Amino acid sequence: MKKLQRVAIVGGCGHVGLPLGIVLASKAGLQVNLLDIDPRKVELINAGTMPFMERGADELLRRVLGKSLSATLDPSCIREADAVVTVVGTPVDRHLNPTVGDIYKSVDALLNHMQDGTLLVLRSTIYPGVTKLVHERLRRLNRKILVAFCPERIAEGNAIEELTKLPQIVSGFEPEAIAAAKRLFAMIAPTLIELTPLEAELAKLFTNAWRYANFAVSNQFYMLAESCGLDFYRIHDAVTRDYPRMRSFAKAGFAAGPCLLKDTLQLAAFSQNNFFLGHAAMLINEGLPMFLVEQLRRHDLSNKRVAILGMAFKAESDDKRDSLSYKLKKLLEVEALEVLCTDPYVRDSSFVPLETAIRNADILIIGAPHAVYREIEIGGEKIVIDPWNFFPAREFASASA
Repeated sequence: MKKLQRVAIVGGCGHVGLPLGIVLASKAGLQVNLLDIDPRKVELINAGTMPFMERGADELLRRVLGKSLSATLDPSCIREADAVVTVVGTPVDRHLNPTVGDIYKSVDALLNHMQDGTLLVLRSTIYPGVTKLVHERLRRLNRKILVAFCPERIAEGNAIEELTKLPQIVSGFEPEAIAAAKRLFAMIAPTLIELTPLEAELAKLFTNAWRYANFAVSNQFYMLAESCGLDFYRIHDAVTRDYPRMRSFAKAGFAAGPCLLKDTLQLAAFSQNNFFLGHAAMLINEGLPMFLVEQLRRHDLSNKRVAILGMAFKAESDDKRDSLSYKLKKLLEVEALEVLCTDPYVRDSSFVPLETAIRNADILIIGAPHAVYREIEIGGEKIVIDPWNFFPAREFASASA
């Protein structure tokens, strides 16, 4: 069995591939090539600069750069790799159906460079059954590539830490593929969990769909309480305080980003659209921005300036992909006198400084609860919409006042 020394990560400069590459290069001592099609990201990484926020990554990147890790646009690095990890997944199209064309194209392109006996790891979330289709495709082409599906389950921003602390699921159709995948991830993960490929594909979708549904329950309860003029978080505190059975009761807030909704929709498609819980969760979570706007209509939005604090899809992130703050912005632009947006991490020339947003707005909405907002000064006359309970100990005017 081929010894694992060199790893190529396809899509290696993104949120999934780059942390994995850094950890493999720094913790496992492997030679890692990050293959990408974005020249700007490749240039940044080779200059020792992270292209996005990731806790603990900056120092590790500088430590391994030029020694055991490099970024490249040249696919020839695949030829020398003992293992190729691809982070190309199955996105959802405008009809809310998963598309598998991208991963097929990616695998076909890889075959021009991969040698037989190489381990091919599918890393990103994929539609159930795709690992089998890729495996069968390679067999029809008489290629002896070891195919494994080993899903990432990291939280963006905490990937460097979680890659070495969380169990890693591994799967494959052949003992050789499973053994090779185990040898690779045993270098960094504390424990390995073996599943069949279909089990592993569903395990990843179950993980994200469960989180999405969990947030939907809290958001539904939030809307019920607020519609009655009640403080959702007084009730939340009452039912969770010293009561272990409610420990998983999440807080309310925008459930967004590039994974949770997409993976819930993939699971719905796999169930022939019989995943009613997933559909309900989508309607609730995607409907929260509209609920906030409806609550604010009693204040005659046509005369009000509204500021959204935080445009990233979650706190302490510069990732704006599928952020519900942007959906909220579009809804408010139809009704409010002016909409001001601000975020300390997301770069956008249309955004205003935080101080300007607070000073000029009549209504403030916490879109992403970044820690930098914790100590801001807000006048008591301002209406503050805080679905996250970011300011639990401070008194502001409410939407229902």
